[in-house]
Amino acid sequence: MKGRQAIISIAILLIISAVPLACTSAGNKIAVISLNGSIEAGGGSLFFGGSVITPQLVRSQLKRAKEDGAIKAVVLQIESPGGNVAACQEIVNEIGEVEKPIVVSMGTLAASGGYFISAKADKIVALPGTLTGSIGVIAQVANVKGLFEKLGIEMEVFTGGKHKDMYSGLRELTSEEQELMQKMTDQFYDQFVRVVAEGRGLSEGKVRDLATGQLYTGEQAKELGLIDELGGLETAIDLAANLAGIEEPAVEYYKPEVPSLLSSLLGMNWQKLQSIIQMQSLGAEGIILLETIGNPYPEPQYR
Repeated sequence: MKGRQAIISIAILLIISAVPLACTSAGNKIAVISLNGSIEAGGGSLFFGGSVITPQLVRSQLKRAKEDGAIKAVVLQIESPGGNVAACQEIVNEIGEVEKPIVVSMGTLAASGGYFISAKADKIVALPGTLTGSIGVIAQVANVKGLFEKLGIEMEVFTGGKHKDMYSGLRELTSEEQELMQKMTDQFYDQFVRVVAEGRGLSEGKVRDLATGQLYTGEQAKELGLIDELGGLETAIDLAANLAGIEEPAVEYYKPEVPSLLSSLLGMNWQKLQSIIQMQSLGAEGIILLETIGNPYPEPQYR
């Protein structure tokens, strides 16, 4: 009887001692989130757009990582040429709200907005041949007056506010309007510089010296303090595990959320769908015309 009790007691002890080990193994995860494409506020064009990175996509993926207690750190795989200023800023805010360590693993290209959304990560890893940096902003106002004349189109424009038609593309900008555009562009540039300075622990003066809009290789970026380590995804995972204080982590790869054709169609308003259908039968001139009329405001880009 005593022997049987001893066996049962040993078995219970073994079970109890095994539970913490099982919990520890199950609770030491690194989430790998792939962000690939241009950075846009919405989902991009159905026929002409490729993969895009949107604030909604980043928010949903990070929300999953934040709510999963087993996830101790996050690795963001970033492959992006940049994109819309406001979308980049919204994504940076989402990343800043994650209390778990975040490490960025740069691929072939993580430039301009791609670097912007990386800047406030705890650590940045890039390959020696990665192209990154391109810290700057561009804003463009199309002037299609000549195209309208070629197509025999005359527009009657009525405005309230002397600068209201400056983005219409139907005339040249005045010197005053060019100054307004430059001031706006400079403000977005200053915002970029501040984000990099805060994220990388550099002075704004140092960042301005680097923020010429030029690309840097991974090796150059490391020398300049724009990234932390040279390496690939495995290096980033090891670094994330180290920041989280865990050994031999389990890696969970989050699948990118790709909208179906039907959901893309349903998510588009009728006017946009009509424009896309019209574009299929138009030449380059018609596409430029539709784009100008459909979006009369410049979209400043970290690109």
